[in-house]
Amino acid sequence: MSFDLQLTDLGYDDLVCETGPTKREYVSPDGHRFPSVTTVLSILSEEHIAKWKERVGEAEAERVSRRASNRGTLVHEIIEMYIRNDPDWAHGYMPHIISSFQAVRSTLDNRIGKVYGLETPLYSEHLGLAGRVDCVAEFDGKLSIIDFKTANKKKRKEWIENYFIQETAYAIMWEERTGQPITQLVTIIAADPEECQVFVEHRDNWTKPLLDCISEYKKRNP
Repeated sequence: MSFDLQLTDLGYDDLVCETGPTKREYVSPDGHRFPSVTTVLSILSEEHIAKWKERVGEAEAERVSRRASNRGTLVHEIIEMYIRNDPDWAHGYMPHIISSFQAVRSTLDNRIGKVYGLETPLYSEHLGLAGRVDCVAEFDGKLSIIDFKTANKKKRKEWIENYFIQETAYAIMWEERTGQPITQLVTIIAADPEECQVFVEHRDNWTKPLLDCISEYKKRNP
């Protein structure tokens, strides 16, 4: 499989990223600082995470979170290498990481068309946010924001609404940076054991929740 890469020139190569104890910030080319999308959206899951840590204990919560984060990072790496047509995409990865990738491989092969962005740094003066989108590409023939996730079990839509809100932010950022509107949001989840889930949403259904979350974040961080 070979992907058609037509990566968009945004006028800058990258954004400076600074991670502190409570937030991550990006610095735009003109020097403005913006909190990351994930930092702002973290307020949506604070209560849930606090209850989970109380239930399982801090040490176990840290172990599980670290393991999930490491797996997610490595699966993202393979997906990016694969879409970039790197022939060595599987080299050096453990079998369980490759297995997670294989869960989504046929979806990538059969449903992704022209690719316009991979791990692309974006920012929005309108939203006051920045972040790095996994993929901007045609999905089933329609230009989409595509987000790659990993999970230990199948997800229900109501459990992952923050994913759709995050993708909405990327869609707005992309349009602000390129003038190219995107309304289709795609979440591709590698769920063990070797199972792929795909959720397709419309940006406009999640714009208000995004703006509400940004407003609440600003109230808490004046």
